[in-house]
Amino acid sequence: NMSSMVVTANGNDNKKFKGDDKMDGAPSRVLHIRKLPGEVTETEVIALGLPFGKVTNILMLKGKNQAFLELATEEAAITMVNYYSAVTPHLRNQPIYIQYSNHKELKTDNTLNQRAQAVLQAVTAVQATNAPISGTTVSESAVTPAQSPVLRIIIDNMYYPVTLDVLHQIFSKFGAVLKIITFTKNNQFQALLQYGDPVNAQQAKLALDGQNIYNACCTLRIDFSKLVNLNVKYNNDKSRDYTRPDLPSGDGQPALDPAIAAAFAKETSLLAVPGALSPLAIPNAAAAAAAAAAGRVGMPGVSAGGNTVLLVSNLNEEVSKTILLFFCVYGDVQRVKILYNKKDSALIQMADGNQSQLAMSHLNGQKMYGKIIRVTLSKHQTVQLPREGLDDQGLTKDFGNSPLHRFKKPGSKNFQNIFPPSATLHLSNIPPSVAEEDLRTLFANTGGTVKAFKFFQDHKMALLQMSTVEEAIQALIDLHNYNLGENHHLRVSFSKSTI
Repeated sequence: NMSSMVVTANGNDNKKFKGDDKMDGAPSRVLHIRKLPGEVTETEVIALGLPFGKVTNILMLKGKNQAFLELATEEAAITMVNYYSAVTPHLRNQPIYIQYSNHKELKTDNTLNQRAQAVLQAVTAVQATNAPISGTTVSESAVTPAQSPVLRIIIDNMYYPVTLDVLHQIFSKFGAVLKIITFTKNNQFQALLQYGDPVNAQQAKLALDGQNIYNACCTLRIDFSKLVNLNVKYNNDKSRDYTRPDLPSGDGQPALDPAIAAAFAKETSLLAVPGALSPLAIPNAAAAAAAAAAGRVGMPGVSAGGNTVLLVSNLNEEVSKTILLFFCVYGDVQRVKILYNKKDSALIQMADGNQSQLAMSHLNGQKMYGKIIRVTLSKHQTVQLPREGLDDQGLTKDFGNSPLHRFKKPGSKNFQNIFPPSATLHLSNIPPSVAEEDLRTLFANTGGTVKAFKFFQDHKMALLQMSTVEEAIQALIDLHNYNLGENHHLRVSFSKSTI
C-alpha cells in the first residue's frame, strides 16, 4: 500500500518537518502545500509541479493534510508559485495553498525516500496510457501511476477552422489549461493540451471525446498522451504556454503583451459559423468568455469589478480621438485622456471592470489606421479631469453623460451582441426610405470596398460586409450614430454572422 508507506515518515522526519512554515518566505525550490484533501495521493501532488519542471522529492504529512514538494530548480518553483497565485489550484475540487518553504531542500529518511523516488520516477517516466485514475482506492502502486495531465486531441470533419484559442476556451471548463501545442499530421489538425492535474484531463476526456465543436462538424477525438509535460518554446497562434507569458513568439511578430498573453486572442473562428450554436454551447458571445478568461488567467489580482482604466498605446496620432471613441463599442466610455508628453498613448476609463476587460481582449493587437494598437490595464484607478480653468488643449474629455452610451441600462441586451472586430457589420435603426444602394454608397465613402449586403426581413436592420476588418473598423468609427434623416441615427456594430 504505497500511500500509507510513503506518508508515515519516521518520527525523526515528522519532527523536522513540522509544516509550520511562515507565510511570505524567501523563494526556495521546496514548496509547502497546505489544506490537502485527506485522500490525496503523492501522484496528484507531484502533478501540480510537473508542468513547471522536474519534481525531485516529495514528503506527505498525512495527519496534517500538508506536503512538501521539491523542484529541481528555484526558478521552476518561482514560476509555479506565481502561476498558482493567479489561478487557485484545486485537488479533488478543494482549493489548496502553496507557498515557499523555509527548507532549502528535502532531506528525507532513506527508506522513505526510495519509495517516494519510485513514485516520482514512475510519474515522470512515460506514463501508462490506460491506467484508470485510482481516485477512490489507495493502492496506488508505483507501477501504475495516474494518467498523464496531457491530452492528445484530433479533430475530424473540420469544415470550419478550429484555433488554439477555441480549444483553450472549451477545455478551460475542466480546469486550468497550462499549455497547448497545435500541429498538422497526416493532413489532420491535432493538438496536445496540458492541464495542471491528470484528474482534469480525465474529466475533459470523459466529457468531450466524440463531441462536436460546431453543429455536425469538428468532432473531437481525445486520448491521453504518452508525454507528461509539454515543452513550449513560443507563444503564438500555434503554441502557447499560459504559465510563461514572457516567451517570444518566434516568427518575427512581437511577442504577446504579457498582461494579455493569457487573456486569449480574438476568437475569429467562433464567428465564422452561420447561426450554429454548438452542442458544446460555446457562447457565441466570445466576449463573455474573453472577459472571464482575462479575469481568470491574465491578471492576478484584477477582479471583474477591478480596474476600469485602460492604457492604449501606438495610436495613429492624427486620428487618436476618433480611435478612442471606438472603444464605446465595448462599453460606456466615461473619460478619455490623451497623454500630453506621448500623444500616441491615452488613458480610457470604462464604466466597469468587465467593460475594460472586454475592450482589452477584443482590441489589443487590432490594426487601426495603419498601426497595431496595444491595450493593457492601467495602474490608474480613474482618469483625472483637469482643474477648473486649466486649459489642457482638449486632451481630456468627459463622456459621463454622453447620449451615445450603448450599455446604460442594467442588463442591456447590447452586451450579448459584443463581438471582436470583424469584416461584417450589423446595421440597425435604418429608416424605410433608405435603400441598399444608399447604404452601399455611404459605406464605400469611408474608403473601403463593400463586398456584400443583405437586408433583414423588416428592412430596419442589415448586414454589410467590408473587404477587411480594418475597413470595417473605419466604417464603424465614421458611421455609428450617423444621421440618416427622419430622426434615425444609424447604429453600427460588429456581427458574428457572415453574408
